[in-house]
Amino acid sequence: QVQLVESGGDLVQAGGSLRLSCAASTNIFSFNAMCWYRQAPGKQRELVATITTGGSTNYADSVKGRFTISRDIAKNTVYLQMNSLKPEDTAVYYCNAKKNDFLNYWGQGTQVTVSS
Repeated sequence: QVQLVESGGDLVQAGGSLRLSCAASTNIFSFNAMCWYRQAPGKQRELVATITTGGSTNYADSVKGRFTISRDIAKNTVYLQMNSLKPEDTAVYYCNAKKNDFLNYWGQGTQVTVSS
């Protein structure tokens, strides 16, 4: 069973930075992509950032230029560096590992709260 464990969520003031971590229990190269999603209260879960096996990255328009997804292959860990945080970034952030079109794994989520 694949396990994804997120950490790094916190309460931060607007303009601040946080780095989220997602530690996988298996080789992250076994997945087609690793992603970060977020879900704010009363809203649908949205895709924030993706990194593929080949290292290509993609971001939601709302976070482009502020967030950076990266990985440490040796540690089987994916990161989300979040800079210039805004109150609208407040959400539970989830790590996601995509095995294929039909199989995904999710972490338990980590809370990010940005105060104005």
